[in-house]
Amino acid sequence: MHTFLKIAFASAVTLSALTVAAKADDLVFTLKNGTQSVLTNFYASPVGVEQWEDDIFGRDTLAPGETMQITIADGRRTCDYDMRFEFEEGSDLDTTTDKQNLCELGEYTIHE
Repeated sequence: MHTFLKIAFASAVTLSALTVAAKADDLVFTLKNGTQSVLTNFYASPVGVEQWEDDIFGRDTLAPGETMQITIADGRRTCDYDMRFEFEEGSDLDTTTDKQNLCELGEYTIHE
């Protein structure tokens, strides 16, 4: 029984360490809307991935001048992402795309 407890404890410690390591790899930056239109959708996919991944905003939006902390917790160890920005209907702005090394950025501002 004593050996079983040691193995169970060691397994729990290992699992906990792996969880912390995975969180450390999350890509975090601040997104600022530097346009005059509401940003309704934001997508980011690693360069070379052929399809856009889920909308990072979900139900949120980003009004002109506002900022939002973005966390990309996809478990990948890449820095280069394609980004897609979509604006509210009736906006003068078209869907915009960009490619950036997000590991090097602390903040990204979308401009008109």
